[in-house]
Amino acid sequence: MNKLARILLVEDDPLSVELTIEVLEEYNLSNDVAIVEDGEQALDYLYQRGKYANRPNGNPVVVLLDIKMPKVDGLEVLRQVKSDPDLKAIPIVILTSSTMESDLVESYHLGANAYVVKPVAFPDFVEAIKTLGVFWALINKPPTESVTK
Repeated sequence: MNKLARILLVEDDPLSVELTIEVLEEYNLSNDVAIVEDGEQALDYLYQRGKYANRPNGNPVVVLLDIKMPKVDGLEVLRQVKSDPDLKAIPIVILTSSTMESDLVESYHLGANAYVVKPVAFPDFVEAIKTLGVFWALINKPPTESVTK
């Protein structure tokens, strides 16, 4: 990877990854996606450590984060990112199959910017990803530097 990814996709389901990338290709965003398979890799990517130590500096404009993952779950990733002054301004969209009210409440309590339940029907999934990709990667204006207090 020789340029900074605009989108960090944190997803352990290969089919969801494949479908998400296919949809983002329509908006020429698929080359701007870094894909990691679990929360541990997501934190390594964001903190530029381990195999991501040499990735380009800067943060993605959005993180699409699954909740139910191996090693470190999405809620813990969210907790760490939103408590870090250098990372907390990164928008995090929970993109999950979880319909549990407790997951939704905890996500917003921890600072999620949006909570999207992955639609089961393919056309609905495509539409949800299109909307997310266009808004967060093309329309939303992120800060250019760290937001610290």
